[in-house]
Amino acid sequence: MASNPPRSSASIVDLPENCVSHVLSLMAPREVCRSSAVSMSFQSAANSDYVWEKVLPPDLPELLSRAVSPVCFSSKKELFFRLCSSPIIIDSGKRSFWLDKSSGKKCFMLSARELSIVWGDDNRYWKWVTLPDSRFSEVVELLNVCWLEVRGSIKASELSPHTQYAAYFILKHTDHSYGFHSHQAEFAVSVSDGSRSSKRKAFIHSDKHGPITARFSACGRRFGSAISFRPRGHLMTVRPAELLQSELHPRAGGNGEWMEIEIGEFYVGGDEDGAKVEFSMMEVNGGHWKSGLVLEGIEIRPKTKPAN
Repeated sequence: MASNPPRSSASIVDLPENCVSHVLSLMAPREVCRSSAVSMSFQSAANSDYVWEKVLPPDLPELLSRAVSPVCFSSKKELFFRLCSSPIIIDSGKRSFWLDKSSGKKCFMLSARELSIVWGDDNRYWKWVTLPDSRFSEVVELLNVCWLEVRGSIKASELSPHTQYAAYFILKHTDHSYGFHSHQAEFAVSVSDGSRSSKRKAFIHSDKHGPITARFSACGRRFGSAISFRPRGHLMTVRPAELLQSELHPRAGGNGEWMEIEIGEFYVGGDEDGAKVEFSMMEVNGGHWKSGLVLEGIEIRPKTKPAN
């Protein structure tokens, strides 16, 4: 009786490099880098411009054309990691742009000059200054106001589709800060058509002997599926009358450093038809004076999932 012919022992490492490149181009950046350890053909594909061209945002050439200084690179992979490690300044210095390293999603920061600040150009109330620890040439310092209102916006189409984002005010307090411990400020994120919004309130104050803290009470609504919002830790609703306490996270650590306070979360579905995502910080009800807040801008980046 004749024996059966031996079965093929082909494996994934035997795939042609063009097939490997196509498969890798569908993966997240982290998986592309890990795949280079599989074989020489995988390593070659994982370094190819073809793969990283697919990983990079399709509108990247247009974004790079808006850079204040030329962005130099020798390969698409080098460009990707350049944009992950060092934000580039765009739009005449009013914004910065970078990529999230794990996902390749777009991130932006709107500088204080890009924001609408009530009385922001009146030097009796606000002062534009240069600080060495800011990525922008100017930040704005609050001298004294009783009506605090700051707004900003970004087109949903500028962000990466099918992505859960969070937005943060980036700020710090001066040594002579006052007026932020007795009244809540309201932080909000909304869609320009007014159909979806999320709001939260916070006491923000500077403790000279510890970190800046915020006490949150939040409320939110979710409508539709294109863009949605959720307060911290809750997708649809917040437990009524609950007061959550959270520290603002230092960007580098220690007192005097830039801190971030989360405005809210939102989801970009990719079919928003010209809608804008709008952000605001307001404290207008108390009628009391406040001073010593330094505002760098609003940072918008993909929401990081908590580690297990």
